[in-house]
Amino acid sequence: MTSTDLARGPDTAARTSDPHPSVLRNPGFRLLVGAAAVSKAGTAVSSLAIPLTAVLALHSSPEQVGLLAMLSSLAFLLIGLPAGAWVDRMRKRPVMIAADLVRAALFGSVPAAWLLGCLTIQQLYLVVLLAGAATVFFDVATLSQLHELVGRGQLTQANAHLVTVDALTQIGGRSGGGFLVALFCAPTAIVVDAASYLFSALLLLRIRRAEPQPQPRRDARLGSEIREGLRFVFGHPTLRAVALAGAVTNLSIQLCQTVLPVLFARELGLSDGVIGVFFAVGGLGVLIGSVSARPLARRFGAGRVLWLMGLAVAPFGALLALADHGPALWFAAVAWLITTSKVGIDNVIKVSFRQSVTPDHLLGRMNATMRVLLTGSLAIGAALAGLLGEFASVRTALWVAAAGLATVWVPVFFSPLRTRRELPGSGALR
Repeated sequence: MTSTDLARGPDTAARTSDPHPSVLRNPGFRLLVGAAAVSKAGTAVSSLAIPLTAVLALHSSPEQVGLLAMLSSLAFLLIGLPAGAWVDRMRKRPVMIAADLVRAALFGSVPAAWLLGCLTIQQLYLVVLLAGAATVFFDVATLSQLHELVGRGQLTQANAHLVTVDALTQIGGRSGGGFLVALFCAPTAIVVDAASYLFSALLLLRIRRAEPQPQPRRDARLGSEIREGLRFVFGHPTLRAVALAGAVTNLSIQLCQTVLPVLFARELGLSDGVIGVFFAVGGLGVLIGSVSARPLARRFGAGRVLWLMGLAVAPFGALLALADHGPALWFAAVAWLITTSKVGIDNVIKVSFRQSVTPDHLLGRMNATMRVLLTGSLAIGAALAGLLGEFASVRTALWVAAAGLATVWVPVFFSPLRTRRELPGSGALR
């Protein structure tokens, strides 16, 4: 497809002789995937390097590490809802590019301060908080632009590719992050993240498809627009179930991701490289889930796969809480692989469903509302991990996470999505 084809719109390919063209034939989507790949690879590095910087370079306590993780996602609670209304009023790609540049500057300040000998935990708090605010706008704009770039008929296929990229970058980024931290040091490894955001912005600048300016609503007020988005999400029985199941999943996963580095580094004395490989296993699980989501949905039905997989992985959270030296560490790694494979399936099916049932003019607000709920649960999970780690134990935090992972299938089972075979409005599963 040429740039002229792209200018005519995302549905051009659908009118060719191929009834199910690959979304990768769309040059704009290829650039978007490339931008996502490099930025997520850098983010995967810093997701390990930032807490290890706090633990190893600044000798921070579990409570401080928990606060750091909470602040990284707190922005969605603070500005998520108005950001969705603002994004609905603007072109999406300039928002994404500006967010990339802001994040590059913020993360670049960490190794600079460390080299100057003035890095503090307070600076890390500020960096992750402001970078989280930029991520709010980037993520909402990306999800809201996708249907415009590829067409609604290819949303499931496009989301599968994006989740696969996310998984691959977690595998390479987290293991690479462990290698970089071991070879150099945690603050220096964060340079990779800063550079990745710059490269992502350059790739987004190369997308040539003209993006239409949203039509302004003369009588619209920010508050009323936010309420409209909230009513749509909470008034939809299936979207309510998706939001609740996702919130419980995110809270439980965040508990694990926050306290496992503390358990591995301090109580078990594992090397940075081993820690990186363990978390890379989670990326492999997301990859397996993203690749298998569409075939499983075709075979068993999209809704049925969601609750059946949730029920199947329920017992494995306990193995994470029992992580120790020897075979127990291997069992924990297998449990992490299986648990994150379910996350990969969810990310393809649930996001595609959300996008396919939402009118164009509500996409930003729907995505923002979902992000507030889902990312807000990450902030709560991080704060809870810090409190439990400080006043009880890291093992206690892991047992709480195991209890949450055992119940994530319940909201979907008791919703209309339970027997839904296809995603409404999408031909990608047929």
